[in-house]
Amino acid sequence: MKINLYYGGRGLIEDPTLYVMNRITSVLEELRVQVERYNLYEEKSNITVLPNTLKEADGIILAVNLEWLGIGGYMHQFLDSCWLYANKEKVRSTYMMPVVVATTYGERDAENMLVKAWELMGGLSAEGIRVFVENQAEFETSMPYRVIIEKKSEAFYRIINQKGRILPSSNYVVKESIPVSQPLDLTPQESEQLSKYVSDDARVQKQKKDIEELAQLFKGMLGNEGAPEERYEFEKSFRENFKPQGKDFHAVYSVYFTDVEKTLIIEIAGESLRCYYGEKKESDVDMAAKTTREVMNKIVNGRTTFQGAFMSGELTCKGDFKTLRTFDNFFTFNILP
Repeated sequence: MKINLYYGGRGLIEDPTLYVMNRITSVLEELRVQVERYNLYEEKSNITVLPNTLKEADGIILAVNLEWLGIGGYMHQFLDSCWLYANKEKVRSTYMMPVVVATTYGERDAENMLVKAWELMGGLSAEGIRVFVENQAEFETSMPYRVIIEKKSEAFYRIINQKGRILPSSNYVVKESIPVSQPLDLTPQESEQLSKYVSDDARVQKQKKDIEELAQLFKGMLGNEGAPEERYEFEKSFRENFKPQGKDFHAVYSVYFTDVEKTLIIEIAGESLRCYYGEKKESDVDMAAKTTREVMNKIVNGRTTFQGAFMSGELTCKGDFKTLRTFDNFFTFNILP
């Protein structure tokens, strides 16, 4: 016979759950039961793999210490993983003994949560150990308490050994009306690899960033394919209406369109003009403006000027304001009907 013990506490020396688990293990080993213990705080990066360990177990013990509220995060994660990845046929024939040791209020609720979770998965729950510990030293040195723990351990051994019947519970009925997730058909190696990926925050964040970059790339490609004139309309207007003012003038303007999240770069070098969509370092730009495509359409259609849009608040900018004032001298747009 083999029994797996899953401990959901933090492993602190002052945790009386450790004493209870040691007494249970000692009794079961005397009965020639193989007991394998899993400290979930040590297995936190492999919790998604742990449901595979249920396959060889005749029974399991879920042990938690109640320090504040509920059964704790590690045990929650383990039960979530069992719901998602465990073999439900195996769970239906596996007995579970809950062990809840509390140093604060709520041990009954915590025990009920463990029992309900296991029964909703179809498992069999046996009578467990539920105790409130006010004084650790007094609890661990008490012979009557020790006898109770040992009797409970022996009873758990007997119910597994004799495949005892469990009285019906409404949880089993409710389970039948809940859609059960299909277990993933993964090898232990694939499950282990999956657990490494989902527990690696740096890798997850990098994947999210890569996905966002790909989404932006494809969004831009689809946008350009659907409306090529939209990408080039302002470039063409600025080139056709460029009026050089001398060979000595050099300036770089950037116009960021807040509604389409694109930046139009306008570079004037004497009598030459470069106009394109792209990015420029802030230090390389003489004047940086922000506006919308609608306002820029008004400018290139001659219904307002760059300076007029700035004065009305439709366009904001920072940088060399002398360069801002010269912008309208370089581009004279005819009013379109």
